[in-house]
Amino acid sequence: MIFIYHDFAGTHSTSLAAACHLKLLTPTKRKLTREEILAVPYFNKLTKKDVGKLIFHGKDEEGNEVYTVARRRFKQAAPLLLDFYLLLENKYEFKDKLVLSNTSPTVPLAMTFGGMFSRGLKIDVIGVPLLVKGAQQSSEVVFKLVEHTKQAARKETEKNVIILDNKNFKV
Repeated sequence: MIFIYHDFAGTHSTSLAAACHLKLLTPTKRKLTREEILAVPYFNKLTKKDVGKLIFHGKDEEGNEVYTVARRRFKQAAPLLLDFYLLLENKYEFKDKLVLSNTSPTVPLAMTFGGMFSRGLKIDVIGVPLLVKGAQQSSEVVFKLVEHTKQAARKETEKNVIILDNKNFKV
């Protein structure tokens, strides 16, 4: 099975989701610390040149591959990946299940502005504290989204591609 978490920039909520999925971050009653957040692989590290690139984060405890991707405003990312999957399935008899999970609904305003300042304007002194605050605000929702994504993937279905918009997972 292949999991792909996606959002606008592909470096904040997606990185948190991948870290949760891979158990690098685990649910907790306390707020995540600045150090824990900034230690998440690829968190606030990707740039505009990384848009559209699948970033491999690792394999989970069941051997499933976990990726993230920045899709920007390109809303056709899910249909494009679906079409590519169907091409692989038809031409090469590819049978792995593909799960696309949108993390955008988990992004609070602090994270949006933090990303704009840090990644867009290169003003980390303003952006990074906002990103940390946003990650702290959203971590519980991100954990729930990841668990929902895993449960959706486990369900027996004839579909080999599952597309989750996750609109109910708001901070």
